[in-house]
Amino acid sequence: MGIARGDLTDREWAMIGPLLPPERGRWARPAGDNRLFLNGMLHVLRVDCPWRDIHERYGRWNSVYVRFRRWAEQGVRDALLQTLVDLGVTDNWQRMVDSTVVRAHSQATGAKGGSLEAFGRSRGGFTSKIHVRCDNQGRSLGFILTRGQVSDYKATDALMKLPVPNPRAMLADRGYDSDSFRQDLLIHGILPVIPSRKGRSTPQNTDWRRYRDRNRIERMFNRLKQMRRIATRYDKTALSFISFRNLATARLWIRSFVNVA
Repeated sequence: MGIARGDLTDREWAMIGPLLPPERGRWARPAGDNRLFLNGMLHVLRVDCPWRDIHERYGRWNSVYVRFRRWAEQGVRDALLQTLVDLGVTDNWQRMVDSTVVRAHSQATGAKGGSLEAFGRSRGGFTSKIHVRCDNQGRSLGFILTRGQVSDYKATDALMKLPVPNPRAMLADRGYDSDSFRQDLLIHGILPVIPSRKGRSTPQNTDWRRYRDRNRIERMFNRLKQMRRIATRYDKTALSFISFRNLATARLWIRSFVNVA
């Protein structure tokens, strides 16, 4: 059977395959192929179908789902994404932070844990917010998941603690214009490139020429939300949604490696 739309190519698999844990068979049955199951996960990520409706070419839906959950609980995709980030970051010229709101489907609500699952209430229903820090090429270095109504600047401390080198400049929109965030950046030797909020008593100077590069993080969000499992949240637990988010980001990183090679 040939490669289906959205599946990993041979070059992409050659890069990502060795980073996945080996699987051993259970109850005298051989373990399923990691590549087949990962392609099944990517299929669900791209088309946002229920697990039971996964295409038969990926094998039994329950086998793909069980491996997805096991990898999520073991932090496999977290480690995979961090490895790709470590391999791909080549300069510390500038970084960007921003956030995007994800509407939660009614089927996603009702899980035990309440606010721990990162659901917030708004006029349109339940939402979650993804706060991202990305590199100068618009590739995600890490993210924080919060409830939808959480202010942008409240996630900056966690974003700045991500295990990546500090840049020379940080680009962000007006939602991040706070004295505490600016001061924290300057203390760490980072130039804040952030427009002042309207009505600010002491407007700050902004390097508008440099600020134009911030559209790269907007384009990154656009590419992420082309994967429908990210555009709308159907997962009840934050663990599953974060795991899909890591998988989507790793997919974009892999494509950037292959395109350069």
